[in-house]
Amino acid sequence: MPFTGLRIGLVGPLPPPSGGMANQTRQLAELLVSGGATVSVVQVNAPYRPSWVGRVPVVRSVFRLLPYLAGLWRAAGRSDIFHVMANSGWSWHLFAVPAIWVAHWRGVAVVVNYRGGEAAEFLQRSGRLVRFSMRRVRALLVPSGFLRGVFAGFGMQADIVPNIIDLSRFHARGPFCAGSAPHLLVARNLEPLYDNETAIRAFKRVQAKFPQARLTVAGSGPEEQRLRQFVRVEGLGEAVHFTGRLERDAMAALYRSADLLLNPSLADNMPNSLLEAWSSGVPVVSTNVGGIPFFAQDGINASLVPAADPAAMGQACLSLLSDETAWQQRAQAGLLEAQRYTWPRVQPALINAYRRAMQQPTH
Repeated sequence: MPFTGLRIGLVGPLPPPSGGMANQTRQLAELLVSGGATVSVVQVNAPYRPSWVGRVPVVRSVFRLLPYLAGLWRAAGRSDIFHVMANSGWSWHLFAVPAIWVAHWRGVAVVVNYRGGEAAEFLQRSGRLVRFSMRRVRALLVPSGFLRGVFAGFGMQADIVPNIIDLSRFHARGPFCAGSAPHLLVARNLEPLYDNETAIRAFKRVQAKFPQARLTVAGSGPEEQRLRQFVRVEGLGEAVHFTGRLERDAMAALYRSADLLLNPSLADNMPNSLLEAWSSGVPVVSTNVGGIPFFAQDGINASLVPAADPAAMGQACLSLLSDETAWQQRAQAGLLEAQRYTWPRVQPALINAYRRAMQQPTH
């Protein structure tokens, strides 16, 4: 087994709630263990104890930070390498930076696995602070060429290790029949960045041609009540269903019931929802922002449209839903693309990154 004997401190969020980075952290831990590694997970979003602390803004920060620092220190004492799942904003300062410095102080090699579509804006604001901590990092890993280019613009070299898709869980659905009641799916958090309203507006255009069409919005977030109200105002009623966050097995089943995935985000990198849809045989209609055009090809394995353009998104949906041949071709291209992100394909890049990091001298 390729990771046999390696002791890895994996730092990141875990479900619940389920989300892109949390699911990737949990999945990576499972895969590393299956490859022979000993993995110590340090959870950045551990539940508050006692639970009432989570309702007190200042106190809750202390109650989370102190156990987190203690967990980092313990994990560093039994690890050969730290793998830190990192994101922009306060998440970087509160969680990634302490992990980097604890590993440095304890003489443990550390790699930062950075993800998130807003990296450019974050680095523009905080690039000096980020570079200061990154000097103690042995390797910077990013999931796409888009983020590699962003970091290069701020003087930091990154290697690509893509997101991973589990084809044993997300697998192809049955054939599509044009003219039936199409089922559209959105699988993003209900936050302004992901512009779910545009997907709902696009769906309304689909429903004008397919009155029995339905839309499932799988996610949670601060915009949920506003979006529910918007659905009522638009007269979409029972056609739009909000599920809240779903666990990965429930999400896999939901993909297999869908005919199209809509990704309306305003900024993005490599959303797991696209990989999950592809591996489920579900064609993708997405905005062409950030890193998406780096791995999704318009007219080949996806339909890419401008951000905040419900007319374009709706028309792209109608084009696929009205043409069984085009739908099937797109679904097959997605299934083929998904093969690039399986563990056997990604594993060698991660092993090489770990080896290079552990062979470098301590700064």
